[in-house]
Amino acid sequence: MKRIANLFIVSLFAGAITLGAYKLFFEKDNYKWVASGQEMPFVATSNVPVSAKGAGINEVDFTLAAEKTVNAVVHVKNLTISKGPSSLSDFFYGFERQQTPQVGTGSGVIISPDGYIVTNNHVIANSSQLEVTLNNNRTYKAELVGTDEDSDIALLKVDTEEALPYLAFGDSDNAKIGEWVLAVGNPFNLTSTVTAGIVSAKARSLSPLKSQSFIQTDAAVNPGNSGGALVNTNGDLIGINTAITSQTGSYVGYAFAVPSNIAKKVVEDIMEFGNVQKGLLGISAANINSPAAIEKGLDQLEGVYIHSVEEESGADEAGLQEGDIIKQVDNITIHKFSELNGYLSSKRPGDMVKVTVDRDGKSFVKNVTLKEQQSVTLPVTNFLVKNLSKEDKKKFGVSKGVKIIAVPEAFSQYQLKDKVIIELDGEEINNIDDAEEHFGKISRYGRTSFTMVTEEGEKVRMIL
Repeated sequence: MKRIANLFIVSLFAGAITLGAYKLFFEKDNYKWVASGQEMPFVATSNVPVSAKGAGINEVDFTLAAEKTVNAVVHVKNLTISKGPSSLSDFFYGFERQQTPQVGTGSGVIISPDGYIVTNNHVIANSSQLEVTLNNNRTYKAELVGTDEDSDIALLKVDTEEALPYLAFGDSDNAKIGEWVLAVGNPFNLTSTVTAGIVSAKARSLSPLKSQSFIQTDAAVNPGNSGGALVNTNGDLIGINTAITSQTGSYVGYAFAVPSNIAKKVVEDIMEFGNVQKGLLGISAANINSPAAIEKGLDQLEGVYIHSVEEESGADEAGLQEGDIIKQVDNITIHKFSELNGYLSSKRPGDMVKVTVDRDGKSFVKNVTLKEQQSVTLPVTNFLVKNLSKEDKKKFGVSKGVKIIAVPEAFSQYQLKDKVIIELDGEEINNIDDAEEHFGKISRYGRTSFTMVTEEGEKVRMIL
């Protein structure tokens, strides 16, 4: 009995020592700061368990999206024939030039089971022959259906008796910053390469001289990836990988893709009309980086400041004014011009959009019907011309022609602005399409003349 009592006392002391050591060395106090008379804490310790896989980051499953995508992404080979002189003596003495074949490669995405493939325009530029290789190593000759240089999108077609695996276009407007994406393509001639990243930014513009609206991602994209697929974790096509920014020519953390909504619209236009139908709002936005704009505080605005409204445009007819700030188009919030341009690039002439503008601190919603392009910069001369309005036709006494609204500095001394061009080298000019076509045929080394009409009704001829 005495022995049992001793064992009990020893066990009691051992338990007390163990409990005391735990309280002293291992248990930490959990403090909550509570304001006087309040129950809610300002700072509290989270009791949510942390995943051993890294808070859920590695729990995202890319395998289904990858399996769905790799078979719909193809390798595009572009054979170009170079006709340059083979040597310096050939150049000086006019010897016969050798035709040197050059091969470029890229990627493409099958978008229909009957063999339509979307890729980048720069992948197939100047091609003499196009060849497409599928993931199963089958090779087909490809036909160029059409291209759009502005969006850098091209459409190819291969003839096949069997249905091909393809990807469905997703809604790129629904892509979220921070969302996981996969880039699938053929970098460095390696077929079916899959890389993962997130959407880093949307409506990104890389050039102040071009209207661009890219999806930016940090998924690794390298030479050869151009024209490949950017997909979400569902395997939906949300972009066509197009460009990287790099001083070395290889991936350094930034890659850019044409949003699927723009690519889809371009492809549908090429298939239906043979060219891209651009629906324009009819406004010019202020250059927010100019000294005058910075002085007015326009560089601090969220939205697009309307610098001018084109007459007889959809914006003009809807009542938009200079000084209005575009805040939203349909359900898309507008912070900068590239967001506005990106959304409108998915629309056609005749489409109506709801434009929310801020005017002197008050919000208005205007229904604007988009119209066809009314102005264009002419080749060679770089004249900016527009179609004639009803007022122009009445003022100049003409029924056809294009009005010069701006000229380069080299032509400023000739006072060409606000004159109407009606003829070029004997060819009538009815509208901007005629003007663009005829001016595109001008030789830089020959002489050409065009006839203009002044506001007084006088005809003036200029020889270049």
